[in-house]
Amino acid sequence: QVQLVESGGGLVQAGGSLRLSCVASGRTVNYYAMGWFRQAPGKEREIVAALNWIGHNTSYADSVKGRFTISRDNAKNTLYLQMNSLKLEDTAVYFCAAERAADLFRIYYQTGDYRYWGQGTQVTVSS
Repeated sequence: QVQLVESGGGLVQAGGSLRLSCVASGRTVNYYAMGWFRQAPGKEREIVAALNWIGHNTSYADSVKGRFTISRDNAKNTLYLQMNSLKLEDTAVYFCAAERAADLFRIYYQTGDYRYWGQGTQVTVSS
C-alpha cells in the first residue's frame, strides 16, 4: 500500500506562485508513475501533469503548459508541482496519484489508471 499526503496549497493572488508537495509512505514510489490532478466545484477531476517513475518523461494539460512544472525526488519519496503565473481558473482541489508503472517510460493520464490517491490540497486563486 502507498499512502499519499499533499501539502502546499493555499490562497494566492492571480499571477502568483505555489509549490505543491506530495509525500508518499508505506513503500518506496520507485517504479511508480505519478501525477497531479485537480477538481473544481461542479467539475470532473482532470489531469494537470504526470511523469514516469524516473521523472524524465513528463506530460502537461494544455491549460498549464509553460506555467506548471512537475518533478519528483525518489530519494525523498516526494512529488512536486511548481505552479507559476496562477490564474483564477486554476482554483481547485489538487490531488496527487500513483500507480505501479508497466515500464520505464509509462505515463498515466486517466483517473482510472491510478490506484493510490492523496486527500487533496485546496488551491484558491484570487483576483
